[in-house]
Amino acid sequence: MRSQHFADDTVIGSRLLLPKLWQRLSPILVKNRSRVGLAVLCLLGAKLALMYIPFLLKALVDGLDTDPNQLAIQAILILVLAYGAARLTTTLFGEIRDTLFGRVTEKAMHEISLSTFKHVHSLDLEYHLNRRTGGLARDIERGTEGISFLLRFFIFNIAPTLFEIAMVAIILWVNYGAQYALVVLVSVMAYGSFSFRATSWRTQYVREVNRADSDSQTRAVDSLLNYETVKYFNNEPFEAGRYDIALDIWEQARRKNRLSLFALNAGQALIIAVSQTLMLGMAALSVGAGDMSLGDFILINQFMLQLFLPLGFLGFVYREIKAALANIERLFNVLEERPSIAPHSAAPDLALSAGDIQFSRIEFAYRESEKVLKDFNLHIKGGQTVALVGVSGAGKSTVSKLLFRFYDPTQGVISIDGTDIKEINLPSLRQAIAVVPQDCVLFNDSLRENIRYGRPAATDSDIEQAVKAAHLAEFVERLPDGLDTLVGERGLKISGGERQRVAIARAVLKQAHILIFDEATSSLDSHSEQAVLKAFKALAGRQTTLVIAHRLSTIVDADQIVVVHAGSVVEQGTHSALLDASGKYAALWRAQLQEHR
Repeated sequence: MRSQHFADDTVIGSRLLLPKLWQRLSPILVKNRSRVGLAVLCLLGAKLALMYIPFLLKALVDGLDTDPNQLAIQAILILVLAYGAARLTTTLFGEIRDTLFGRVTEKAMHEISLSTFKHVHSLDLEYHLNRRTGGLARDIERGTEGISFLLRFFIFNIAPTLFEIAMVAIILWVNYGAQYALVVLVSVMAYGSFSFRATSWRTQYVREVNRADSDSQTRAVDSLLNYETVKYFNNEPFEAGRYDIALDIWEQARRKNRLSLFALNAGQALIIAVSQTLMLGMAALSVGAGDMSLGDFILINQFMLQLFLPLGFLGFVYREIKAALANIERLFNVLEERPSIAPHSAAPDLALSAGDIQFSRIEFAYRESEKVLKDFNLHIKGGQTVALVGVSGAGKSTVSKLLFRFYDPTQGVISIDGTDIKEINLPSLRQAIAVVPQDCVLFNDSLRENIRYGRPAATDSDIEQAVKAAHLAEFVERLPDGLDTLVGERGLKISGGERQRVAIARAVLKQAHILIFDEATSSLDSHSEQAVLKAFKALAGRQTTLVIAHRLSTIVDADQIVVVHAGSVVEQGTHSALLDASGKYAALWRAQLQEHR
């Protein structure tokens, strides 16, 4: 992925960013070509009306400067009405253009935002473990807004302004001499050169503001998401202090950005003032010498005003385009992230029969220097309940992550019914597996919709059956709003045991052939644990079930108990057989009995 600290001269002239941007925008423009075409016609109409206004003013002033008679007065009234019509035409065409093209920019923002959202969801677990949610959200927001800005202003401001500069220079040259056209061209070149150089210089401050903004947003979101932890340790002042430091950095970055903007605006204003003064001085001398009429003086003045108004705006647009491209690159950095495990549409769907799961000589490491699984072998027969036990860090949860293909093993094969899961269509594999995690995080929605998340197409009747299967019905009946009760952000309005049963209800609703319970009762009290165990036992036996267990009391009825130590299987058997063997399992059992005395 490209560094965010890219060289300034690559932002506008980038050989990668602009083609990629065009690649994403061109299908949207082609799809809405009729709107784009009408908007461009409105743009041309507005510009032609605007270019005609100085000639109307010249004719009007020259008419007023002569001795009026009835015919001249009628002509002057016609000129006044024509001037008003030209002004109205310019405004109306501009509004119609913006209305027509607004739909195109909204479509572009919609499609790119949706594409980015889908892409982020497609990325690996590793990316999401390392991401900064607040900063990522701001990068996506600023990037899509930058694309909208670039799309709108490049088509309707930069190209038309360049066209207008050329037309004004030609008109002045033809009517008043090359010296007037030369002043216009030199002024525009000086203005453009200064703006480009100064804007390139200050782009560093724009990036600095963006980084500081993302960092402060990340800090705020992270603190709010961990609200309970902040309260447990009475660390509100500490969090406020850290946020204050982040805001100080943001404030300093904004100050530098503001001062650099002042320098840019002052330089641009100086060039405009010198150019207009020179042009009007030349015109005034020509009027005094009798080479020009008063109307010609007004025409030149009007052209200069019309020219430098969009040119001044062009300076703003250029600055904003530089900032937009910096934002777009951050968005494209996200879009250029590639998952190491990508779904292959050509791969066949999982065809389950018995539901046998085989781990054969699995090696895996999150980091090269630290192997988590070493020559790991395990066979789970279809319909069996197999429990993995062992000390923390033995690699138990990693087994479930490999089966779900959050990661791929560095060596070895994982197969279901004899088919390597790497050769199976990824969505169909994951559809066949339901997971009850250790920490069930819920959406800030109703209890009903959180359960329905297991199968979005499920009916209310299906949800009620899942609630009963998860032994959640009694809890739901106690709630005033029943299944329509809002659970709060991350489900914090309900207890851990209730969240676990919601997770089980989701798993029931998913109707998956393979179940994974990943330490689903490790953090529960005895009462909650018993309720969850009832739900678990009701499910066990119907599907192939893998249980990662911390509390051994929860898995004594498992068909097979597998002891994992240092990434390998060291013991395997039923509860009673392993106790008789007096090995590691028996030692773990005795240790947990002593803990509960």
